[in-house]
Amino acid sequence: MSTEPTGARLAELRQAFAAIDADGDGFITEREFGERFPGLPAEAIGSLNRDADSDGDGRFSFEEFVRLVSVD
Repeated sequence: MSTEPTGARLAELRQAFAAIDADGDGFITEREFGERFPGLPAEAIGSLNRDADSDGDGRFSFEEFVRLVSVD
């Protein structure tokens, strides 16, 4: 079960999302994730993207990011 973050935690998540979203378009792509975390294997990045990308558009939004990192 996950809980919706509020207040300071939500602000932290927005800041983290913005740091990864290099072009500022409101979405994180596998490329952006790989550039931000170059030590992660491509397979791990692909797996994270598949887990986060609930609508299957090849990128994930802030809402999808929050769901990914808020799983208990």
